[in-house]
Amino acid sequence: MKLINKDVIVVGAGAAGLFCAAEAAKRGRSVTVLDHAKRIGGKILMSGGGRCNFTNMYASAENFLSDNPHFCKSALSRYTQWDFVGLVSEYGIAYHEKTLGQLFCDNSAKDILNMLLKECDKAGATITTQCEITAITKRDDGFELETSKGSYQCESLVIATGGLSMPKLGASPFGYKVAEQFGLSVKPTRAGLVPFTLHEQDKSVLADLSGISLDARASCNDTNFNENILFTHRGLSGPAVLQISSFWHPGQAVEFDLFPHGDLHQELTSAQVQSPDSQLATVLAKHYPKRYVQTALPYLGLENKPLKQYQGKQLQQVADAFHQWQLKPNGTEGYRTAEVTLGGVDTNQLSSKTMMAKDVEGLYFIGEVVDVTGWLGGYNFQWAWSSGWVAGQEA
Repeated sequence: MKLINKDVIVVGAGAAGLFCAAEAAKRGRSVTVLDHAKRIGGKILMSGGGRCNFTNMYASAENFLSDNPHFCKSALSRYTQWDFVGLVSEYGIAYHEKTLGQLFCDNSAKDILNMLLKECDKAGATITTQCEITAITKRDDGFELETSKGSYQCESLVIATGGLSMPKLGASPFGYKVAEQFGLSVKPTRAGLVPFTLHEQDKSVLADLSGISLDARASCNDTNFNENILFTHRGLSGPAVLQISSFWHPGQAVEFDLFPHGDLHQELTSAQVQSPDSQLATVLAKHYPKRYVQTALPYLGLENKPLKQYQGKQLQQVADAFHQWQLKPNGTEGYRTAEVTLGGVDTNQLSSKTMMAKDVEGLYFIGEVVDVTGWLGGYNFQWAWSSGWVAGQEA
């Protein structure tokens, strides 16, 4: 097979890879994106329930986890959420804010994928799918890649292969292996933005609440998130749970305040004065779904009786049970349903200004493969755009 020469080869046709390819090609570089999947952009298409939560109005370095929390600052400031919103507007893509600064397409995630493909096409970047890479070799003037579609040579090699989350969409450890091949260390990886599974004694009770959603504040390791939690037949999900899962470690408890915007003790004491004959469950059912109250009282070790029978600190103890529900998850659902992978290529070995490996000329790592992980809510897409953009200016 003949040798195909390119200035830049990007491995991985996801958000970061496509964006980087378009940016590099705009500089007049000859660019090819190689991807092992048959169809590209799977994660883009399924994100945000098919509407693609493509960025967040409030994106800043504080919304990212990394062993080096300063690393992402340069890229995020050089290519901001507003730069990407500008591009989306240029393409006439209708979007809206859902909550907490999260921006979604009005119509479909396809709008974002089509925009990226048009950007590549316009700039002259090509995409080759179903292409397996079997070997990568460093040459004096760049890299040589052996693939199922022939041999490629390039000056700059950009790894944009993502993490391990959602293996059904083609996730693989390929990017980490490339990093290790060239002497870069990889921070331990684990599933992030992922539902919790429960120990049997909790699951046997709480699985019956499947489908019920509650407003809550989830706290763990000095971090807390105020959003919904959702009971499922496997455990706990919902935005607050997905968010806190990235900060939780096995064996730890998570605390949930199930009355996050008020004082339940105050509510109960005033109800005790106004309607002393009311049952505790009746009063709680004004604030929670009835099915939840019926299950929660015995589960939390609370008795259902008329409010007038509660004395001393007993109502405070009831309130505390809802304000400070401690739950020790059994684990998480793992990479199968995780939205992101925590950990990845060590940022201390990359230039924060270009995303190039400090000790390997021409080798770049961008997007989720890097040890930078965003919160839920469009932050990980913003990291893909920002890291892809800066590499695209240099590769």
